[in-house]
Amino acid sequence: MSHTINHLKKLRLQRSELAVPGSSPEMIDKAANSAADFVFLDIEDAVAPPDKERARKNIIQALNDIDWRARGKTVSVRINGLDTHYMYRDVVDVMEQAGDRLDTILVPKVGVPADLYMVEALVNQIEMAKGFKTRVGLEALIETALGMANVEAIAATPGRLEAMHFGVADYAASNKARTVNIGGLNPDYP
Repeated sequence: MSHTINHLKKLRLQRSELAVPGSSPEMIDKAANSAADFVFLDIEDAVAPPDKERARKNIIQALNDIDWRARGKTVSVRINGLDTHYMYRDVVDVMEQAGDRLDTILVPKVGVPADLYMVEALVNQIEMAKGFKTRVGLEALIETALGMANVEAIAATPGRLEAMHFGVADYAASNKARTVNIGGLNPDYP
């Protein structure tokens, strides 16, 4: 039996989570009025490359125009992966323009603890520069073989990490595993 106690950084109600593409303001509005406890506004997989800049702007506007906390919602933004040229603008623009209205940033394809450190360093600097009183948490999305190999080290990352999620479809793809759904192969995954 272990005597290790891991205290929650912040208690957030998360009975249901709703993913919403940032490219659809109509869906963002519906999410704000939904029964979901936790909404993540997506700039990553749910948004085609030509729409990413517009999605980022839609998300910033929604964070500023909608009082998510008054509606009892935790709101998160899933940024693009660290291996893309979109990621830094996602963090900088969202944090500078609406970071005081954001609860967490969901970091996709976390492979090593340094991936979280990179995002945290940007968030720290922006919060200090802007004088924000709220502290944005980080969530790690484990969806690669590298992330799974380092999952314990990622979980032990000090700082803003609040939660971890497992992305089964991308994990299967990273392992070149055939994915199936009820009724046969999933045609969307090679």
